[in-house]
Amino acid sequence: MLKQIAFFKEAVKNIKTSGSVMPSSRFLIKKMLRNIDFSKDLILVEFGPANGIITSEILKRMSANSKLICFEINPVFYQFLTENIKDERVIILQESAENISLELEKKGIKEIDFCISSLPLAMMPKEVCEKIIKNTIKVLKPNSGFVQYQYSLQYYKPLKNLFNKKNIRLNFVFLNFPPAFIYNCEKK
Repeated sequence: MLKQIAFFKEAVKNIKTSGSVMPSSRFLIKKMLRNIDFSKDLILVEFGPANGIITSEILKRMSANSKLICFEINPVFYQFLTENIKDERVIILQESAENISLELEKKGIKEIDFCISSLPLAMMPKEVCEKIIKNTIKVLKPNSGFVQYQYSLQYYKPLKNLFNKKNIRLNFVFLNFPPAFIYNCEKK
């Protein structure tokens, strides 16, 4: 209970980077991960894992030879993740998602299969969001994907422009607090 209160306080204090004060629901997580073929060996990236609720679900589904690289800039969340997620398949970085290309290059990774993002794009500076998405598109393999949830449609148009209109699908999850939109973007 104390950890939950601490997370709540941290999320409220840093709402511009955390984007939410409530953990994602199992319904949201299930819908976010449903287009990923976890039977294959994958290289996955997660932006903004916070308390690791989505991270844990990803790890449950991943194959033994898959890798997950998490980008978390909040020092409290980063510390929690490094202390509580003990899995050799995961790399947790205290880095901005803007630096995805550079950080993957340091790890000898040129391309990724999928990116799962919980970043509050609508609350972040436009230039930062654009840099994050453009750098992510650069490292996505062809026919791979980027999935993002948001609480509004505010970032739908920018994502459509960056991914090409026909390569983005929108879903809605009512059973989440607050209800959320899921952007499924595919790199062709």
